[in-house]
Amino acid sequence: MMAIDQPQLFSGSTALSDFGDWVRKNSFSGVEVLVDEHTHHWCFPRFRQLAGLTVEPVVVPAGEGSKSVPVLAGLWQALLDRQADRQTLLINLGGGMITDLGGFVASTYKRGIPFAHVPTSLLGQVDAAIGHKTGIDVGEVKNSVGTFMPPHALVLDAGFLETLPSEELRSGMAEVLKHGLIRDATFWKELAGTDGIGIPDAAIVQRAARIKMEIVEIDPREKGLRKILNFGHSLGHAVESEAMMAGAPVRHGDAVAAGMLMESWLSRELGLLADKEWVEIRDVLSRMYPPLPLQHVDQDRMLTFLRNDKKNKGRSLRFVLLERIGKAVFDHIVEESMAIRAIQAYPSWFVPS
Repeated sequence: MMAIDQPQLFSGSTALSDFGDWVRKNSFSGVEVLVDEHTHHWCFPRFRQLAGLTVEPVVVPAGEGSKSVPVLAGLWQALLDRQADRQTLLINLGGGMITDLGGFVASTYKRGIPFAHVPTSLLGQVDAAIGHKTGIDVGEVKNSVGTFMPPHALVLDAGFLETLPSEELRSGMAEVLKHGLIRDATFWKELAGTDGIGIPDAAIVQRAARIKMEIVEIDPREKGLRKILNFGHSLGHAVESEAMMAGAPVRHGDAVAAGMLMESWLSRELGLLADKEWVEIRDVLSRMYPPLPLQHVDQDRMLTFLRNDKKNKGRSLRFVLLERIGKAVFDHIVEESMAIRAIQAYPSWFVPS
């Protein structure tokens, strides 16, 4: 079995069959597949047929709640019960929750076993499955425990996107739009002319994925440039955590879209981003994404989530902000009062229908 630093990439119309051939040619002692209830029903039959791998999957409940310590412990036990050893390949078939959780399971079980990501959501194919990050949530704090560990293989199969509802496609498009905002102004301009709904062209998916791959290759352990991938995520994760606490969870991409709006506004307010570009970002994102009810959030609780953000240093809130469309800056200190002002201003950026 080869030792690798970067994953073997499979894409295109034969991605799954090529991946199945690759698995059979390697000296893995066994194969396990991790799915959630949704991908078990909608995606696993396609995977099994095209990859040609006969295996009974391990199934966890769908949703962010599975990225938890109890579920993690249950998966460790399941692998023990199945007598998985250090040469067993774990295949993570699902969206961002599954690739985050499965990667963490694989990077810790028996001090590390090989794993492959087969992302089935748009969010997974352009972001979550790329970059070697794994993680689980502790309490309501997202991704507070995790590792950096590259998968042995990454499989991008466009057929899985056909199983997604429009809301999930819209959620994934938030990360595609983010990649344009932080790194590629031309890409952003192309995306801004679309409605953000529906299955994106394969070229758009590949371009978005390539932007993240290039950033990760430059800075694999997030010491510098890679931090720009967190644009929209400081306030976005706080929104996501607050919504979960309030019993009204929101999709990750919808929260990130709200976070990008607020952090673009902060960029303008702090003198980094030109007013014209702020207005452009506001108009595009508020057209593509419905407003979230942030006027009702618990601001003290939001501050608690922000203070727990992993990008912070000492007691300072550190944000990724925009100098212009296509260029982001990281480690920018933002006062707590300014973060609250962004939350308060957010509802005003949507025109009532």
